[in-house]
Amino acid sequence: MGSPAIPAQGVRHWHADGLSGFNAATPAAAEALLLGCCGSRRWAERVAAHRPYPTLDALLAAADEAGYDLSGADLDEALSHETSALPHPDAPPAARTALRAAHAAYESSFGHAFVISLDGVPAGERLDRVLAGIRSRLGNETEEERAVAAEELRRLARTRLTRSIAAW
Repeated sequence: MGSPAIPAQGVRHWHADGLSGFNAATPAAAEALLLGCCGSRRWAERVAAHRPYPTLDALLAAADEAGYDLSGADLDEALSHETSALPHPDAPPAARTALRAAHAAYESSFGHAFVISLDGVPAGERLDRVLAGIRSRLGNETEEERAVAAEELRRLARTRLTRSIAAW
């Protein structure tokens, strides 16, 4: 997979029709949508198996619970599907270079892409937030960073799931 630009996050609106469609979808279709939110097959199967969800909040609570229960192998699988975000193509070349170098250092230290939820962070502050996050997290011990990455992955899954249900 290529490295996408830092996505717009913070989608808060959803439609009941999207949730109804998700609830009525085949298990394979529901799991495919969920795998786009978090790359753990076990997580996707578990969330899909508990349908129907009466509200988006109930779905997000189930997604969180499944995220907290990821085994080490499940977390590795989910992290292997993540890619390091690059800044907007209009960002100055020095910023793109700094971010590529920071991502490379992180991936060399921890063996997976840097994950961070930027939900609620204004677009103009995202690059700085990513760089600061990488720099601060590079000092973490491996197990401490796995816990931080798992939490960020849960937050990303919530945002992606909300966006996906809204678009269903």
